[in-house]
Amino acid sequence: MNKHVLMNAACALALLGAATPAAARDKVAQLAKCEASAGTIAITDGDQQGWTQFKLSSPRGMLGALIEQSGCFTLHNPASGQPADFLMSAIAGSKEEVDQSVNIAKGALTEGLVRSGAAGQLLTKVPMGGALLRAFGGFGGKKKTILAGLRIMSPATGQTLIAGTGESKKSFIKVMDAGGWGGSGDMGGYSSSSDGKMLTGAFIEAYNGLVEQRGVLVAARPAPAAPAAAAGYTVAVDTKLWASPAASGSPLRALRAATTLTPTGAARQGLFVEVTDGYGTKGWVSVEDLR
Repeated sequence: MNKHVLMNAACALALLGAATPAAARDKVAQLAKCEASAGTIAITDGDQQGWTQFKLSSPRGMLGALIEQSGCFTLHNPASGQPADFLMSAIAGSKEEVDQSVNIAKGALTEGLVRSGAAGQLLTKVPMGGALLRAFGGFGGKKKTILAGLRIMSPATGQTLIAGTGESKKSFIKVMDAGGWGGSGDMGGYSSSSDGKMLTGAFIEAYNGLVEQRGVLVAARPAPAAPAAAAGYTVAVDTKLWASPAASGSPLRALRAATTLTPTGAARQGLFVEVTDGYGTKGWVSVEDLR
């Protein structure tokens, strides 16, 4: 893990093996934290939904709480009317299934989901071209292994930008709640059941892997849209440009019909609007003389 981005997390998991000596210290998985967000992110469930085999709900709520605590990304708000900068897909399953899914691009479908706001509302499922996870059949015994994967994609192209995986091998995990996400509710069983805690540990490891690769996202983040050009005015009849919103005093200059003027955005004063001409001269003109 990157020592520069890891801090004491409010949610830490101590991985305790059934045969761990009493004198051994707990292995604590810490959540990576950042001073600045890399952009807005919407969360979806991927095709390998292994959490269902443990009667757990979608991890979106738990992941959203971790994202908010880490500060490395900002959860997308569909009410903003803006598309998310990135899309995060969460999966869980066997090593082969997780490795395969994190390397499969979702294609053009992603763009429509995010820009329509559906992804920002936390989709229940996004098809990725693979079969749903059937079972964790090969993980018998006291020391189960639970694997999780996260990948971040461009909503415009569907291209996988970065990916991370994590696993929990121990049979017991203790959630050390310090007023963080673990204290804000059951989170679909992720803070109460042993399987939920194990999967949370795997997702934290996968998330920390994403944080270590955040530099890749700087170039991939969509550029802010250019502001719309202000609608211009055209002088309808010969008139004058005034220094104040009144046809009094000495005019700044005469304006001929068909002259193009650009509004400054200042509030309208009665019949007068503030404009600039093609030479940068700023003044006021009556709307009755414009079209």
